[in-house]
Amino acid sequence: MVQLCQQQRPIQNSEVYVLRQVPPFPPLSPPSPITPAEDFDDSPVDSRGLTQPDIAVCGKKLAVEERIARAVHVLATETAALQNLTQLYSSDSIVRDGFTRAVDAITSRHASRSNKDGGRCGGGKLVVIGVGKSGHIAKKLVATFNSLAIHAIFLHPTEALHGDLGQITPHDTLLLITFSGKTPELLALLPHLDPSLPLILLTSHTRPETCEIIVRHRQHSDTAILLPAPIHEAETASFGVSAPTTSTTVALAVGDALAIVAARELHPSVADVFARNHPGGAIGAALWANAKKRGQEEEETPNLRAVMVSLEDIPILSPTTAASPTAVTGLGVLRAGYSSPSGWVWLPGPNSTEKASHRTGGVVSPRTIRGLSVEAMAQPVTAIPRSAFIPVTADTSVSRAAEWIRGMRTATAGSDSGESDGTERSTETNEGFGSMGTSMSMTSGSDFSSASSSGSVGYHQGLYDDEAIMAIMEKGECVGLLEIGTLLGMEA
Repeated sequence: MVQLCQQQRPIQNSEVYVLRQVPPFPPLSPPSPITPAEDFDDSPVDSRGLTQPDIAVCGKKLAVEERIARAVHVLATETAALQNLTQLYSSDSIVRDGFTRAVDAITSRHASRSNKDGGRCGGGKLVVIGVGKSGHIAKKLVATFNSLAIHAIFLHPTEALHGDLGQITPHDTLLLITFSGKTPELLALLPHLDPSLPLILLTSHTRPETCEIIVRHRQHSDTAILLPAPIHEAETASFGVSAPTTSTTVALAVGDALAIVAARELHPSVADVFARNHPGGAIGAALWANAKKRGQEEEETPNLRAVMVSLEDIPILSPTTAASPTAVTGLGVLRAGYSSPSGWVWLPGPNSTEKASHRTGGVVSPRTIRGLSVEAMAQPVTAIPRSAFIPVTADTSVSRAAEWIRGMRTATAGSDSGESDGTERSTETNEGFGSMGTSMSMTSGSDFSSASSSGSVGYHQGLYDDEAIMAIMEKGECVGLLEIGTLLGMEA
C-alpha cells in the first residue's frame, strides 16, 4: 500500500514547462472631452417651466396686440369711409352739383374788400350752425375759413333763438351741419331763418328728398343746397357703438374741401393769405420764411401795377359821340380805339354821367376791337361790364397772377356758365369803381347772353378766356385794367 502511494506522488525534476500566454485586455480609451455649451446652467431645472408658459408675459403681449388691432380697425374703417366719399364726389352728378353750388354760394356772396394787408371792409360772411359734435366740427371749419380770409362765424342754434339771430345779415350764406338731417335744434331754428339766404346743408344724405331739413325748407324757398358727407356703414356696425367717429371725419373732410376750393377761387395766392393770417407758431415761422424766399425770387418779376393799362389812359366815349350805349356801333368803337392812347375804349352806362374817377358802364378792349368783323361795323357793340372784371391786387406778380388764371381755367373747364345755382350773384352794375372790392365775385355767362341775342357784338365768352378783363386793385380802388390774353402772353 505504501509503495502504491509513493508511486502516485508528483514526480519532482528540474525541467521547466512553458505554459501558453493569454494576451492581456486592451487598455481603456481616455474619456471624450465634454462638448462646451453656451450659458451652461447646471442648476436644478424647475419642472414647471417645461410645462407651463409665463402667463403674465404672454397675457401682456396679447393685450398689446389686441389694443393695436382695435386701433388699426378704427383707422382702416375711417380710411374706407374717406375712400367711399372720394368715389362719390368723383362720380355722382347730384353730389358734384351740390358741391359746385356750395362753392358758388360762398364766393359770389363773399363780396368783401380785402386790402393788401389782409384786412376786411365788410361784405357777406359764412354763418356755420351746428350742435353737439357737429357744433365742434362747425367751430373748426370757422377757424379754417377765417385763416383763409373767408369771413365766417359760428352760431349755436339755441343761442340763435335767444337773440343771436341778429348776427345774420342779408348778404350772408348759411352752412348747417347735421348728420341725421333732422336735428331738433336745427328744425326749430329753420322757420326763423331768412328763406332768401343760400342754405348749405352738410349731412349724411345723398339725395335732397330724403333730408327732412331740406324738404321743409323747400316748402318756402329753393335756396337749399345739399352737401353730402355719408359714411359707408353705420358706426354701430363698425365699432359696436354709435359714437360720432367716421361721421365726424367725413364731415370735416368735406368742410375742408369746401374751404380750400373757395379760397383758391377768391384769392390769387392762398398761401400768402394764410401766411398773413397765421403769423404765429411753427407754421407761421415756416410760412414767413417761404414767403420771404419767394419774394426774393420775384424781385425781378414785374407786378401787375407795372404792366396794367391805367384808367387815365382809357378815354370815355362821350355822349356827344354816341347818343346812347346801344347806339355805339363797331365803326364808332373802331374810331375811338384808333384815337385812344391805350387802344381801349370805355362805354358809358345808361343814363349816367361818366367821370374818370367813378365809372359805370363797361370797356371794349383792344383784343375785342381787333376781332370786329366787317359786318360788326354797323351793329351795336356790347362792352365788358364792370361786374365781369376779375379783381386782383396791384402788387401781385405777373407770374403768380398767370398761374392763378391757368388754375381757374382748369377748375372751371367744362362747366356750364349759364346754369343757375339758386344764388344771387353780385352785379354792381349801378356802382362806380369807388365801391368795387377785390373779391372774385363776378357775373355768370348768362348776363351777356341777352346782349348777344339782341344782335349786338362784343364780349360774350367765358369768365377766364383771353378777352376777360382783370381789374387791378389798390387800396380798394381800381387803378387799371389788363386783358387775360395779354397777361398770359407775358408768360409765353
